[in-house]
Amino acid sequence: MPTPDLTRRLFLGSLGATLALPELRAMAQGAAPFAPAANVERNVVYGKGGDTDLHLDIYKPTGAANKRMAVIHFHGGGFGGGNKDGLAARLQTLSGRGYVNIAAQYRLSGVAKWPAQMDDVKSSIRWTRANASRLGIDPARIAVSGYSAGGHLALFAAGTQNMPEFEGKSGNAGVKTDVAACLAYYAVTGPAWEGFRRSFPMPEGSSEEAWRAATPGTYIKSFPPTVLFHGLADVTVPAESSMEFLKMLREANVPSELHTFAGVPHEFVGIPEFADATAQLVDFFLEREVITPRTYPPFGAGRGRGGEAGRGGEGRGGRQ
Repeated sequence: MPTPDLTRRLFLGSLGATLALPELRAMAQGAAPFAPAANVERNVVYGKGGDTDLHLDIYKPTGAANKRMAVIHFHGGGFGGGNKDGLAARLQTLSGRGYVNIAAQYRLSGVAKWPAQMDDVKSSIRWTRANASRLGIDPARIAVSGYSAGGHLALFAAGTQNMPEFEGKSGNAGVKTDVAACLAYYAVTGPAWEGFRRSFPMPEGSSEEAWRAATPGTYIKSFPPTVLFHGLADVTVPAESSMEFLKMLREANVPSELHTFAGVPHEFVGIPEFADATAQLVDFFLEREVITPRTYPPFGAGRGRGGEAGRGGEGRGGRQ
């Protein structure tokens, strides 16, 4: 029979997928758990996928901080699995920093072929902008965020803002699909993932041109500020997927960052300490690039020993 201490540790471990790290620490110390960071409104219909209603969940922050900004999230699952419910703990953590978070459903590969998934993504962006007052956000402050296969969708939406061929026809026609930023976690960016050709919902017999047109990097010059996250021990989608994409973003002069984590596998935002750490990095990025945009001057020459100006101390600031 497990000891009382072991039973307690097993119970706390089972909560790791749904509670943020500070909450786990509080419970381990015998304190009452924190109040939820967000009030949740579930299964709001935002559009239609064919004849089927599409739903989203809204996470509104409960604290005093309110960034008046929404982040729309798209789950992973290799394009054929997963659902918006799997993002719940992650969105509570980010809502704690003052953002309205939205988990949006999209049609999976077994239901519809490309570009139906992008039709759904664009519809969710239009719904969010059309409902800015209800959400308490600035309609100019909408970001997209995606995980694994959902990372591909977020990146693609970021690169194809307001492009008629990818707008779809579901809900709030005529509302723009601009996004202020993009967040991509262990994202499928295209050929760097060997399963791309097998799992992506491309119609059978599509041409090479169609494959190129379905790759986010094709639209790199249209990207808003973008931040990427990847575990260096990821064997599902290799870290090179994000590394190569960062290089493309930098070459296009898009404000961009990549944060990598040693020894960390795929889907790491399900780990409470990484949900907390990446939420802090996202908050810092969005504050600098969207909420209070700022640039940084080049660093001046360093000071050598004895107070003399050192040589070679010049660096280049700016947004990368």
